[in-house]
Amino acid sequence: MHPSRTPPHPWQFFRAGGVDQVIIRTGQDIARLPELDKKLWVALACPTRGIEFDERTLDLIDTDHDGRIRPPELLAACAWACAQLHNPDELAQPGDTLDIAAINDSTEPGAALAGAARRILAMAGHADATTISLADVTTRSEQLSTMRFNGDGIITADTAQGDTLARETIGHILTTQGGTPPVGDPPLPGIDRAHTEAFFADLDKIEAWAAKARDATTALALGEHTLKATQAMNAVAHKIEDFFARSRLAAYDLRAATALNPSLEEYTAMAGQQLDLSSTAITTLPLAAITPQALLPLTEGVNPAWASALHSFRDHTVAPLLGRQADALTQDEWNTIRKALAPCQQWLADRPATSLDGLDEELLHALHRSDARDRVMALIAEDEAEQTHNEHTKDLEKLLRFKRDLLELLNNFVSFSAFYQRKGAIFQAGTLYLDARSCDLTVQVTDAAQHAKLAGLAKTYLAYCHCTRKGQKMGIVAAFTAGDVDFLFVGRNGVFYDRKGLDWDATITRIVENPTSISQAFLSPYKKFVRLIEEQVAKRAAAGEARAQKSLGTTASTLANTELKTVGTTADAVTATTPRRTDVGTVAAIGVALGSISAVVVGIFAKFVDLGVWIPLGLMGIVLAISGPSMLIAWLKLRQRSLGPLLDASGWAINGRMRINTRLGGSLSQTAKVPPNARRTLKDPFAESRAPVWWSAAALVVLLVLAMTAWRLQWLDRWTAPMPPAAAPVATTAPAPANTIPVAPPAAAPAAAGVAGTAAPAAR
Repeated sequence: MHPSRTPPHPWQFFRAGGVDQVIIRTGQDIARLPELDKKLWVALACPTRGIEFDERTLDLIDTDHDGRIRPPELLAACAWACAQLHNPDELAQPGDTLDIAAINDSTEPGAALAGAARRILAMAGHADATTISLADVTTRSEQLSTMRFNGDGIITADTAQGDTLARETIGHILTTQGGTPPVGDPPLPGIDRAHTEAFFADLDKIEAWAAKARDATTALALGEHTLKATQAMNAVAHKIEDFFARSRLAAYDLRAATALNPSLEEYTAMAGQQLDLSSTAITTLPLAAITPQALLPLTEGVNPAWASALHSFRDHTVAPLLGRQADALTQDEWNTIRKALAPCQQWLADRPATSLDGLDEELLHALHRSDARDRVMALIAEDEAEQTHNEHTKDLEKLLRFKRDLLELLNNFVSFSAFYQRKGAIFQAGTLYLDARSCDLTVQVTDAAQHAKLAGLAKTYLAYCHCTRKGQKMGIVAAFTAGDVDFLFVGRNGVFYDRKGLDWDATITRIVENPTSISQAFLSPYKKFVRLIEEQVAKRAAAGEARAQKSLGTTASTLANTELKTVGTTADAVTATTPRRTDVGTVAAIGVALGSISAVVVGIFAKFVDLGVWIPLGLMGIVLAISGPSMLIAWLKLRQRSLGPLLDASGWAINGRMRINTRLGGSLSQTAKVPPNARRTLKDPFAESRAPVWWSAAALVVLLVLAMTAWRLQWLDRWTAPMPPAAAPVATTAPAPANTIPVAPPAAAPAAAGVAGTAAPAAR
């Protein structure tokens, strides 16, 4: 018998953007999502920042915390959420409340979630409630930071409350081991189990070292007091060595004594300073005056900065070891003391290096003998006991967030139904109002230059804007998918409204040009031609004005610096500056050129008139020849207009082409329209005078009428008719003799008479 096989899930698809997109609207769609071929997913990755979606929910899905959501993480979130519920249809009903009975308490994790929900409601005073909301859970999470034990495993000095010993010990641990970042309100630094165990481990090392030394006190010179004597010696040992070295040098050469003692100039320099016994200028001086006798005074005539340390050295070290109260110390006595305390010096060198060196030995010994360790660790254990409840609270928050947000994320990741149904996709940052239109397809951008490199492949007119609001800054890119683009340029200002309804000042910083419609492409060549003419005229006018200004300046300077001349000289100058007449050859060349141009224009016009009833078709052909290439390019680009490169440049991984056709583009960029029920007053008191327009129209009509009349009356035949062939040359006959009378043929008589008649006036 074959095992039963689960029938394939009946998926539903809709066609949008040139691809088939799955419809996700039931719990089974979410539960069976792993069965859907990933080649049918619209997106394969999206960033966790820069999109209009709850960042906390995205962070819960992003388990590897790399700032991106991928299919495995999204599928894991769907599977986990479905496993915690009796019916996955709860995920298809977005909302921030959940019936506790809907949690699948037949499993251990589900039972823990249900128990956490009832515990939170009971702590909030709603023990009889059957539903829990996301607000209840977040309120509980916020209260945790103010509670004495919140389950994070961290305690502060305030956690100890009235336990003075535990409070002081926590302070010592913070001083020597450091702590966690400040928490709570007000924020206080805290310690956890790791910091506490490290502190007491160092304390155990110090105590073991001290115990070993106490056990060996019988071998030390002063028994239990040897350590204090050694510490007193070590405080001044380097200065005593310096004193005896200087003294031996002075005994070697008496002249050195003067140089080794402080000079009068050194004391004079100190006189102008603010001094105290810890000043470097005093502490660096010798312990006493340098003499060849090498006798170190311990009470009188010593450096005041070291007087206290020498007094302690005499009482705790010199007196016990020498057996008398000595007021001075010789070189030999110093060597005897060092030799007696050498074993203790070795013992001090063996002291373990820890972070507790800054604490007093007696304090460390007292802490080790007390129960401070047990008190602090008990506080940490009590806080950690709440950690399980804290984890359950986080999982309950995760389930509530998935119930509210998971379906929306799927409809903006697996499919783009939210975008194509015009419900507002998560990648749409808001609406840009600029140039009497609104642009809904706006995306956040961090680096406009880098984004434009890839976004330009979307074949869409893009305007990158820098937005500011109360010191905050944001970059966006807006897609203009309808209307003209004649007045879009870098530097133009607009207003951007984000998804929260907040308004930002927006300024265009970069433009990626592409056609917005075929109609815009139809007029584009003419607008460019007019713009080119305007630019050329402006350039010529500016150049002419510059030449005129230069000429006027030169003339004024010449007139100001010229002395008065004689009348004859002035006349000669005037004659010399008289402009010459235009060359006749130049005039003839200009005339020939104008004649040729006129003949060509007339010829073209004549051929155009010969079209007769096909004249409208000819006009259409001319217009098509001008606007056709631009319209063809626009048509090709509009067919390639896609959403994919725009989102890919923002960190998405789009799996399809996601076309933006003309109809969708018209809905994404809407121009201003007067409401249909509005009343309009068409009389504009500042309207431009229309008289020149009417006169131009009338003149054009008159020209057209004259042209048609000339064509009908064949006035243009003299230019358009073919030229007659040249007359054949007349043969010349020899003159007849005088007595011979030529006889003309009868048929040639009239012609001859006519010739004679025309020649007679010429003779006259």
